[in-house]
Amino acid sequence: MKIRTVIGAASAAIAIASASPTSAQDIGGKVTTNLEQTIPNIPGKSLIAVVVDYPPGGATAPHTHAKSSFIYAYVISGSIESKVNDGATRVYKAGESWSEPPGASHPISRNASKTEPAKLLAVFVVDTDDKALTTLVK
Repeated sequence: MKIRTVIGAASAAIAIASASPTSAQDIGGKVTTNLEQTIPNIPGKSLIAVVVDYPPGGATAPHTHAKSSFIYAYVISGSIESKVNDGATRVYKAGESWSEPPGASHPISRNASKTEPAKLLAVFVVDTDDKALTTLVK
């Protein structure tokens, strides 16, 4: 069960990174794909990992994730303020993590600091055919 959770989180991260790198850059963030791999023992599923670098005060626009993606998010450095679906807004510090269920809405994802950068690893487990991992909310 834990392996499936990790794979899901990895897939979500990849979705964020590959879905819309330009939109993240437009608001001061940089998304870099770290890993993209089909999962050989789970036909039709892929694992995607992305690193999101937030400059001081940087944020990503409100977005949703692919309906098939399970995401694991891990704060590498700094602090990230995040809200998933209708849950509470929370600040996660380096070393802390959370998960996002398939099809999650992510209305808040930003650097909690106006003076220090922050870095996030997002890991998605997603249907291999899902190409749009992230869709901006209008």
